[in-house]
Amino acid sequence: MTADELKVAGRRFRTRADYEAGLRDLTKINKIKSGTDLDDPVSIYQLYSDLLNGTYRFETAVGTDFDDEIYEKVELLKKRGITAENAAALSKGKAIAKNRASKTGKTNKQKQASLSAPKTSAKRTSVKALHEYDETMQKEILSEMKRAEKRRKGIVAVASLIALLCFGYFGIYYYQLSRTNTDYEKLSELKDNGKEHYFFSGQEQVKVHKTNQELPDILPEYKILYEKNKKLIGWLKIDDTIIDYPVMQTENNDYYLDHNFDQEYDKNGSIFLDCNCSVYPRSTNLIIYGHHMKSGSMFGNLQKYAKESYGKEHKYIQFDTIYEKGTYEVMYVFRSQVFQKDDMVFKYYQFTNANSEAEFDSYMAEMQKLSLYDMGVTAKYGDSLITLSTCDNSQTDGRFVVVARRVS
Repeated sequence: MTADELKVAGRRFRTRADYEAGLRDLTKINKIKSGTDLDDPVSIYQLYSDLLNGTYRFETAVGTDFDDEIYEKVELLKKRGITAENAAALSKGKAIAKNRASKTGKTNKQKQASLSAPKTSAKRTSVKALHEYDETMQKEILSEMKRAEKRRKGIVAVASLIALLCFGYFGIYYYQLSRTNTDYEKLSELKDNGKEHYFFSGQEQVKVHKTNQELPDILPEYKILYEKNKKLIGWLKIDDTIIDYPVMQTENNDYYLDHNFDQEYDKNGSIFLDCNCSVYPRSTNLIIYGHHMKSGSMFGNLQKYAKESYGKEHKYIQFDTIYEKGTYEVMYVFRSQVFQKDDMVFKYYQFTNANSEAEFDSYMAEMQKLSLYDMGVTAKYGDSLITLSTCDNSQTDGRFVVVARRVS
């Protein structure tokens, strides 16, 4: 087979293996399309969500083209004012209208048939009244009615209790979410106003990370926050996203899984730096963790980077340590997982320092191989990196990872 013949869905492939991977992608896409109504907004948004969440994974650019096709359909729906929230209501409205039209047509046919049919007399079967039964039968009927009423009341009571518990759970959840968002907004205000309003003297040196060196001065905007909680190690922000949070660090990676900045229990947890990393002296790669919350908080929207267009629109990440500011450019986006201890594979979460150029280049090659797309950004030995990591439900112990290189 010649190179010109190695084409799938308009894409030309260089090798037979790539060509076969393209065929597999095309087969998967055809199967998805056959099971999805691409004229239904609800189905389109659901498919779009599945693609973002990694439910469907592709091997070649054929899959990327399909991903772009669905993205364009979603953008077209948004331009028409159809969002993921109101799509279901619109689809239901169309279904009701169609059903009514169908019933109206059926009723008209029945009327026509009734007018054309010959009139006949028919006896109607009526249900007996209770007093028409004998006394024994009346008692049995009344007894059964009482049992049925008790069952009905029991079902209503259980359903009401379940509903009350559900409302209570969601009430608490959304209260905590609202409180968390409000708290972080206040922290952000403290950060923004810190440089102007805080006068710091007699700074206490607290060793949050492992170093015997004298620590530099804390940046003015972080001094107020640092006084509130000395586990603060920096601040992470991505423009035009919900990610705008303080970054914490402790001697283990467990505490901030379920505690907020104020050290209260919070299922949202906090954004935190791996305990094996050091901001001063600086580790080669700073690994930052956050929960993938369904509400979108923390790293709940990080998986939007699975789409290349989103990655290129949000390619810059601001990560300040409490000692210095930093801007980073996205290099790699990939899916991985937490492996067994003895598995001989690349474990991104163990890459904090590179002891040589060869070791650094090896890490870069592994991440480039995993990356979902090419951002055209490379790094060399001596560059500083950050890695954002969150859970990924597309596989067991899955992780979704964004790696960026410091540019300023």
